[in-house]
Amino acid sequence: MKYLHSLKSAVKPLATALGLTVAMGAALPVAAEEQGLTALQGLLQQIKADGVTESRENKARESRFLSDRNNQRQLLADAKAELKAQERLSDKLLKQSDTNEQSLKEVNNTLDIRSGELKELFGVVRQFAGDNRGVFQASMITAQYPERTAFMAEMAESKKLPTTAKLEQFWHEVLQEMVESGRVVEMPATVVYGEGNEAEKNIIRVGTFNAIADGKYLNYSPAVGKFQELSRQPDSSTLSDVAGLEAAQEGYVPFYLDPSRGQILSLLVQSPSVLERINQGGYVGYVILGLGVLGILLALGFYLNLTRIGLGIRKQQKTEEIIKGNPLGDIMKAYQDNRKADLETLELKLDEIIMKAAPSIERGVGFIKLIASVAPLLGLLGTVVGMIATFQAITLFGTGDPKLMANGISEALVTTMLGLVVAIPTLFAHSLVQSKSRSLIQVLEEQSAGFIAKHQENDLNKGAREVVQKVTASASQKEAQPA
Repeated sequence: MKYLHSLKSAVKPLATALGLTVAMGAALPVAAEEQGLTALQGLLQQIKADGVTESRENKARESRFLSDRNNQRQLLADAKAELKAQERLSDKLLKQSDTNEQSLKEVNNTLDIRSGELKELFGVVRQFAGDNRGVFQASMITAQYPERTAFMAEMAESKKLPTTAKLEQFWHEVLQEMVESGRVVEMPATVVYGEGNEAEKNIIRVGTFNAIADGKYLNYSPAVGKFQELSRQPDSSTLSDVAGLEAAQEGYVPFYLDPSRGQILSLLVQSPSVLERINQGGYVGYVILGLGVLGILLALGFYLNLTRIGLGIRKQQKTEEIIKGNPLGDIMKAYQDNRKADLETLELKLDEIIMKAAPSIERGVGFIKLIASVAPLLGLLGTVVGMIATFQAITLFGTGDPKLMANGISEALVTTMLGLVVAIPTLFAHSLVQSKSRSLIQVLEEQSAGFIAKHQENDLNKGAREVVQKVTASASQKEAQPA
């Protein structure tokens, strides 16, 4: 085979050379034949040299192949021995893996049992942190310890088991909230006023409920982490206790505490004052209040006038002298002027005096009653006007926003309230003035009846005396006649 291969190798260049020679012979002229022969001889020598070289290389390859075949047998034997060793190792590792897997299952079961209580504890801690995160953020204690807000948020959002240090810190934060809620502390803080101005003040924090500064109540704003002065403060009696707490150095002092942690004080800003409530009544409310003031003033003036007349009557009752300027004096004067008149004439004279005095005594009583009757009607009118405004708002804007209907409803309710507020005291004033006037007229009627009874008694005594005189005279005449 190797010789055949060498022959093929030698023939191939020769055939190529011959083909080239034939081609060249066809193309070249006869004069160049000697140069072609020289080239062919060189080519032949080159082919022989290449054949010797290739034969040498082939022998070297054959020698290497035989050597490699012996080495591969040894490598195969070594590989088989290594395979058996690896198979034995694989069986050993497989058994060890099964043993390790069984041990791992037992360890995981033990870990689950032992970490179950810890996971439950962390769940409770995370739930408590989430539930009280807003409470801690809204607490004014956060203004003194602002770093605890981030820690509570971390505990509420954590997905991993906390460390012992974090659990202790969480316990400390909860305990701190409990302790600080029972302390009265003075601390520096930023106070925002109604105009938007800010100032650093030393405020007094009363637990988690209230904060005061400069004799006024403050409200804590969790959004900005600052204190705000209430735009509307409680009455002066409450603020006096605030000043007392600021001035106190030790001991116990009275203080108005808001248990809702400032919500009630914040509602003071939204709740209207008396004047604002009256303004909600509109023009009808103003008319009702005007009538109420007029009725009370008239009732007061009429009552003072009746008191003056009553004092004059009581003064006249204590003396026989006629005092001018009071009805009882006029009755006494009429009695004295008509003492010799008959009974009917005297009665007519006295009744005339009482009838003249009655209008001055009962003056204004009916007007007060009219105001007491008109005030509720005006309140009803204001109610109707307010409901009309409410229905107009509903027609224009619908019922989506209750604030649009609040003005009409407020006007309806406030006018009704003002009508009752005016009617009730005016009705009492009317009853008082009417009772006072009736008592005075009753006194005049009683005194007039007394004078009439006295006049009648005098007439009876006069008639009796005349009868006695006649009887005495008749008896004297009978005794004077001779027997």
